[in-house]
Amino acid sequence: MALIEFYDDQRGNRYRCGGFLVRDNFVMTAAHCLGSNMTVTLGAHNIKKREKTWQLIPVLRALPHPDFSAKKFINDIMLLKLKNKAQLNSNVQTIALPQEQDQVKPGQVCSVAGWGKMADGKFPDTLQEVDLEVQDKRKCRNLLSRKYNNSIQLCVGNPKYKKATGRGDSGGPLVCDSVAQGIVSYAYKQPPRIFTKISSFLPWIHNTMKHVA
Repeated sequence: MALIEFYDDQRGNRYRCGGFLVRDNFVMTAAHCLGSNMTVTLGAHNIKKREKTWQLIPVLRALPHPDFSAKKFINDIMLLKLKNKAQLNSNVQTIALPQEQDQVKPGQVCSVAGWGKMADGKFPDTLQEVDLEVQDKRKCRNLLSRKYNNSIQLCVGNPKYKKATGRGDSGGPLVCDSVAQGIVSYAYKQPPRIFTKISSFLPWIHNTMKHVA
C-alpha cells in the first residue's frame, strides 16, 4: 500500500491518494490523483507518526492514461515512476496484477484499504481496511446516473451500507484473492463505488513500464 501526496496547482492545496506498488520502481494509482511535487510513502501504517518501516520516495515521472477524462471519469489509471527503487522487505511488497482473462464476478467479496475519510467525517491516522461486494452491472447502471462502462470499470460496495470508501481513498487497490483487480475511482454520497478495471488496461500498463523503466 502506498500513500501518495501532491499539490493541486490550481487550488494551491495539498492532497493525498492511495496507490500500490506493482514493480520496485512503479506505483499504480488513479489518474485524477495527478498533481505537482508528488511523493510516495511505502511501508506506512500510521501516517502521522514516522515509523522505521517508512520509505519516502519522490515521483520521477507521472504517467496518466492518455485517454483519461476528468469530466467522464473514464480510463482513470496512472503509473508513477519512482526516483529510486523501493527496497522490498516484509513491510514493502509488490502486489500481483490480474491476467487479461480474469473476471471479477458479482457477489465476490474483495477488500479495499486506505487513509480516506471515515463515516464520522474524520481522516484516520492508521490504515483502514474494508470488505466490499462486487455488484451486478445492471444494478450499477440503474443506481448511477453517470454512464457506467462494464468493460473498463467495476462496480463495488453494497448499496445498503452508507459508507464504503471516502475522500482520500482514491487510487487504492481493490484486492481479490491477493490480486489487484481494481483502482478506487469515484463515488457519490453512498455506495456502490466505481473502480477502474485493471485487466482492461494490461497492454498499456506493460508497454508503459517497459518503455519508461
